[in-house]
Amino acid sequence: METRDLEYFRGILSQRMDDLLKKEDEAVSLLLESTLDSSEFIDQATHETERSLRLRMQDREKKLIRKIEQALLRIDESTFGICELCGGDIAIKRLKARPVTTYCIACKNKMEAIEKVAGS
Repeated sequence: METRDLEYFRGILSQRMDDLLKKEDEAVSLLLESTLDSSEFIDQATHETERSLRLRMQDREKKLIRKIEQALLRIDESTFGICELCGGDIAIKRLKARPVTTYCIACKNKMEAIEKVAGS
């Protein structure tokens, strides 16, 4: 992959990381501030549901942060854009759609087909 492509993806991934870290800080602040003083059962239930959703979203975002960190490391190690399964190049179009991906579309499709058969 060309240097300009790697720098493009580094920029995209770094910006996404910054956005997620900022969002994570805001979510933590909201969780800490959101103490409900209402004795209403419905209000408490609503509050707990919202809190649960925030925690799940925060967990998903933490997983994405780890994937972004790994993608940035692959850029540094010159392995970004190389399929972990077949060793072939991952198409730029696929990387633009999902820059944290580690599999080319052909290998990912094979993996999903195997998972589908195993799951049914």
